[in-house]
Amino acid sequence: MKKLLAVLLALTMALSLAACGASETPAETEESSEGAESFRVGILQYTEHVALDSAREGFIDALEASGLEVEVDVQNAQADQSNLTTIGQKFISDGCDLILAIATPAAQSIAAQTTDIPILITAVTDPVDANLVDSNEVPGGNISGTSDMNPVAEQIELLLQLAPETETVGLLYTSSEDNSILQAAMAAEAAEAAGVAVVEQTVTSSNDVQQAAQSLVGKCDAIYIPTDNILAASMSLVGAVAIEAGIPIVCGESGMVSEGGLATLGINYYDLGYQTGEMAVEVLEGADIGAMPIETAEQFDFTINAEMVEALGISVPEELAQYVA
Repeated sequence: MKKLLAVLLALTMALSLAACGASETPAETEESSEGAESFRVGILQYTEHVALDSAREGFIDALEASGLEVEVDVQNAQADQSNLTTIGQKFISDGCDLILAIATPAAQSIAAQTTDIPILITAVTDPVDANLVDSNEVPGGNISGTSDMNPVAEQIELLLQLAPETETVGLLYTSSEDNSILQAAMAAEAAEAAGVAVVEQTVTSSNDVQQAAQSLVGKCDAIYIPTDNILAASMSLVGAVAIEAGIPIVCGESGMVSEGGLATLGINYYDLGYQTGEMAVEVLEGADIGAMPIETAEQFDFTINAEMVEALGISVPEELAQYVA
């Protein structure tokens, strides 16, 4: 009898241990199936206009194409400095693995708030001039990304092709945007090298744009506007002034052309954002962001606004006719 009880007890313990082992196996399988690393990425966009929106869309598409599991938090500061600070603080407290800053003011704001979280920038003309990196070749620190430096001299050349009678070019830009100041200086140099005089007019906010554009009427034969965030968001106002006064405008990028400019030779911002997204994938997979050179656009495209061509009576050279749309 005692032997029978001992056998039954041993059998019960064996079955119990087997059951415990069976219950642990599914748990271990579930853990391994959920073990894929996931990331949190914050996007800090300075303001809303075609170029910056396109860069954001390209960036997100590149993340999605990578196959990584990424949660993206998109925030727009609506061109307000206090909003930039608040959003940056949110991203830091949320523990973002990476932050994308779109446009120079956004990049400068978040760079001042963290030196630990990797920051990628895009739609920033010169990261060195904006005091964001040590050099474009070896940025150092926690920042890299893409520059939207334009072929400014070629844009002035395009302006003179489309408006060959131009004797004075008006430069219209925002006085507080480092990227605009830099490009305006480059445009002035290119215009003067071509024997064309320059007159400048700056704005400080969107409230100044229409008046600033009107103040250039009678002072210049054509207007050049760089990749400027405030003016990009207000191009319809500038375009209306240009049509009424018969003044052609060459802009820094194609989104501005579609909103009231005449033409540009500029960057495809979706492609630039996608390029930045590919850099983000490298960083999330372990690349040293401080050793990643600042990248630039791989090509530039002509864009000529057919409505403005007709409204202004512009004679487009044969070699540029294919770009009128």
